[in-house]
Amino acid sequence: MEKTVVKIHDLIKRYGDLIALDHFSLEINEGEIFGLLGPNGSGKTTTINCLLSLLSFDKGSIEIFGREMTPVSYDIKKQIGIIMQNVAVFGELTVYENIDYFCGLYINDKEKRRQYVEEAIKFVGLDEFRKFYPKKLSGGLLRRLNIACGIAHKPKLIILDEPTVAVDPQSRNRILEGIQELNKNGATVIYTSHYMEEVEQICTRIAIMDKGRKVAEGTKDELKRMIKNTETITIEILELPEKVLKEMASLPHVYDTEYSEGRLVVYCSGGKHNLIRILDVLQKNELSFGRVYTELPTLNDVFLEITGTALRDKED
Repeated sequence: MEKTVVKIHDLIKRYGDLIALDHFSLEINEGEIFGLLGPNGSGKTTTINCLLSLLSFDKGSIEIFGREMTPVSYDIKKQIGIIMQNVAVFGELTVYENIDYFCGLYINDKEKRRQYVEEAIKFVGLDEFRKFYPKKLSGGLLRRLNIACGIAHKPKLIILDEPTVAVDPQSRNRILEGIQELNKNGATVIYTSHYMEEVEQICTRIAIMDKGRKVAEGTKDELKRMIKNTETITIEILELPEKVLKEMASLPHVYDTEYSEGRLVVYCSGGKHNLIRILDVLQKNELSFGRVYTELPTLNDVFLEITGTALRDKED
């Protein structure tokens, strides 16, 4: 039986006349990498702050590890690691000293803390930078330091808010691999990002927020099945008579077609042999064509259809 790590029930949070969270509910199970997506103003950050008891709320309840979360739930907070979008480290401390400081907030035993700090340094690949001060680190290395400070005490629940913003591809891959490794080692992860490809790569389940509400939830495949478009077929063709275009538009599962500047795009909803039927029409009409490619929907397509905006159109 799956164990619930986070349970948010019917949460309402108001700022005057503005409703930031509108009867928001969510459950996250042990061992998940759970993606929380939403444009700026959707209530994503407010949810995280309420979850951590940094914000009070007007109605609802929050349980973590099966217990009510309150501002004084220090025993629960010790088991949570937080890596926020803005890097929060001390400029006057070295890499080692920063990690040791944050680990020391949770781990009193000096020998155990030393061991945990060494493991965190190794985990994020900062061994050769341990004596460096933050101002000497690149953006990607700073992000890695930020993560090390948040996970050194070995939390059971890790919250990562945009951890790969403005980092190089090598550091981004290192960070994503690290998140998956933390998860394999037993941590449950809540992950927010504006990079849909990251969410598709690492998240086991995803919730999409908009205007303080949860508008969709499921695995990436379940979310993709919620939208009308299930396949987009593009064909390079120099000439396409209107009657052939109409014939294509009448094919099973085709709900829209576009043709301009030698490029035919056919949008399909459901069906397994859409491409074969489309090519049959072209061959029957003795029309020659060039490159053909088919695309399945992405998470960004899902987000665009559900919320009416691309995720990166509204960055935090």
